[in-house]
Amino acid sequence: MNPTDLVLVAVLKDKRDLEIARLLGWYRIPLKHAPKTVAVDYLAFYQTAKFGAEKWGIYQAAAVRGHELTTRAELLRTQPDHPRAHEQYYKIQIGPLERLEHPVPSRSWRRVTFLYTTGEKLLSATELNDLIVQSPERERLWQALRDRGLAAERQYQPASGGELDLALLCALGQLGISLGEPNATLPRPAEGAGWRQLTVTPAEVEQALPRVVERIVGEVERLGGPVPAAGRQDVDPPTA
Repeated sequence: MNPTDLVLVAVLKDKRDLEIARLLGWYRIPLKHAPKTVAVDYLAFYQTAKFGAEKWGIYQAAAVRGHELTTRAELLRTQPDHPRAHEQYYKIQIGPLERLEHPVPSRSWRRVTFLYTTGEKLLSATELNDLIVQSPERERLWQALRDRGLAAERQYQPASGGELDLALLCALGQLGISLGEPNATLPRPAEGAGWRQLTVTPAEVEQALPRVVERIVGEVERLGGPVPAAGRQDVDPPTA
């Protein structure tokens, strides 16, 4: 794997999907739920709770050799009567699975579907958040919060939909942080879903980062303080 390789992190729902990848050399993604591009250099596989001791982390990757559109019935011929048998799927053709020298764990409670990263980030990451490629302002804010002992999740997807730039799980609720201009339309969690949301402008991060961090720290304290890494949630992409 080269530092500049484009890597797509994908979810292995169970050990059957791992065996398909290992023995048959492919991974499937429903066309209607596919990420923006599947023309990547590598797939890195996030393993769910069903993997026991190797749950909630990335332990292996595989080089991508090509992709094609087909149907679920063609991919899984023993299940011709499945409700999605005739839906279109990407068949991502891969090389042998490569064990990562340093596995990448999910430190806490994030939802995982698909995300893009680079070979450099995958090989140097110590936890899942290290893989995420963000703008300089988002990177600075995340690192500043980390330095204050607040382990925010990046590109977090609430169960109610949408995506937040940063999210913090607190004792009395959850704090979502979006970077954008005050009049911009930003993704927000559903009303009544236990969320409080802040909007921070890139200019504020650039010019007054300590003040922004103090504001976030104050909101976290009002929400009862941060919750330790626990209660993680696996959300499988619809590959069935």
